[in-house]
Amino acid sequence: MRLKIDVLLDYSFPQPADVLLQVEAAAMVDQRIVDAQLVVTSPEPLRATPGYEALGQRCWALGTSRLTANYTATLDIDRPIPRLAGLKQNDVRNLPGPAVPYLMPSRYVESDRFEAFVRQEFSDLSGGWKILAMRDWLSSNLSYVSGSSSGSTTASDTFVRREGVCRDYAHLMAAFARAASIPARVVSVYAPHVDPPDFHAVVEVWLSDAWHLVDATGMAEPNEMARIAVGRDATDVAFMTIFGMATLNEQTVRVAVEPDSSPNG
Repeated sequence: MRLKIDVLLDYSFPQPADVLLQVEAAAMVDQRIVDAQLVVTSPEPLRATPGYEALGQRCWALGTSRLTANYTATLDIDRPIPRLAGLKQNDVRNLPGPAVPYLMPSRYVESDRFEAFVRQEFSDLSGGWKILAMRDWLSSNLSYVSGSSSGSTTASDTFVRREGVCRDYAHLMAAFARAASIPARVVSVYAPHVDPPDFHAVVEVWLSDAWHLVDATGMAEPNEMARIAVGRDATDVAFMTIFGMATLNEQTVRVAVEPDSSPNG
């Protein structure tokens, strides 16, 4: 599948502030970047730095008065939809080192608070079947409501309120999985059917010795997502982190499916 991405960020700054952008799709085996361009109105040259776990790339910019960032890209996605049913849960003592941090609670994913609930609700399931049941629980018990949460909303908040946006679904899904000793990391992605169109948040769970994408909102399939970044929670995958104050003027994210011109398309 070929995706066409067009992102515009437009912010005003009352005082100069450092800005950390994370909007570029990551170059990976299952997502090939055909072409890409990032244009930022920064008075200083952009400085690139690796993303969390060295996946993808962040870049530093300086916001003065007004900052615009326009990212355009064409990507080919070559990733099958995973069959989660039947995938095995790895023993924690045999996990690879990079997966171990994703067993732990984090700022927005307080997984230790869900251990009793997960044992009670999903105790008769294991591995991929358990992840599917968790995803279905979220789909049945949460309502997707734009503007219903803020940057400080945690998985516990979402569990109580029973509503949220994609970031909240991802945080609660990751909390459930970690509470069941299944590594889960939050992933920012581009996907074509997100409504309203925006940056999207999903999770990846570690089963049968590999990471597998899961979208608890049901908006996107794994074979149509382009990963931007991965991390413990939204702190690590935010598309823009501003070290100061700024006002949003305009933000648009457009992701469209294009005819695939590759030989295997």
